[in-house]
Amino acid sequence: MRLAIFGDVVGRTGRRAVQDHLPGLRETLKLDFVVVNAENAAAGFGITKGTADDLFDAGADALTLGNHAWDQAEALTLLDQEPRLIRPANYPQDLPIPGKGANLFHTADGRSVLVTNLMGRLYMDPLDDPFVAAERELSNAPLGQVADAVIVDMHCEATSEKMAMGLFCDGRASVVVGTHTHVPTADARILSGGTAYITDLGMTGDYDSVIGMDKDEPMRRFTSRLRSGRMVPAEGEATLSGLFVETDDRTGLAVRCEPIRVGGLLASAMPAV
Repeated sequence: MRLAIFGDVVGRTGRRAVQDHLPGLRETLKLDFVVVNAENAAAGFGITKGTADDLFDAGADALTLGNHAWDQAEALTLLDQEPRLIRPANYPQDLPIPGKGANLFHTADGRSVLVTNLMGRLYMDPLDDPFVAAERELSNAPLGQVADAVIVDMHCEATSEKMAMGLFCDGRASVVVGTHTHVPTADARILSGGTAYITDLGMTGDYDSVIGMDKDEPMRRFTSRLRSGRMVPAEGEATLSGLFVETDDRTGLAVRCEPIRVGGLLASAMPAV
């Protein structure tokens, strides 16, 4: 199976990058399934039906979220209505949290793909244990038995926590990707158990910015400790940033993984067909 996962889409320019480049990538790379992290898609904070539809129409099969999942009020109902939106699975199980933390999808040719989203606890609002949640979701749809591919989006701040999740899932997931920090890392590889891994996909946004936001307000806050307005997404050309993974049809484990960076300031990586 040929998979692609793209990092945090930031605002209008990030959505435009997905719209401009993803349809061609789906055809060129013969992609069977595409996941996009969309927790910053709506003006940099959260998701709306309109922004989700933009990404689905461009070719995304599933959208993962993160700590900004609820920033837009309509998300509280949208996540119950749209099964292709996946919020972190480690929200408390005993609370009536909208949406799902994992879902089993089916490709056009009938193969099954499990997508799950987890949120880290280091330097972030603490949720339930993401490792317990990962164990639950991987056990519910074992790779090579129920799922032909398993994609894990670990949305967190600490690189150590992302790496630990990659090792925890090694041999039981096709790919584990880190999101949230908006800076692509140079460690894309296949772990010893056969799981593709990268610590952070990077963002799909304008890199002439502070993690996707127009430079003026964050620079003012860093240099003066004063706030003078809202953070707003930068509006320059965005780089579509992600990871291409090819799996073994028999095991569901990765046989190839390569970064994708198309357009904008970081356009530097395009997997060979």
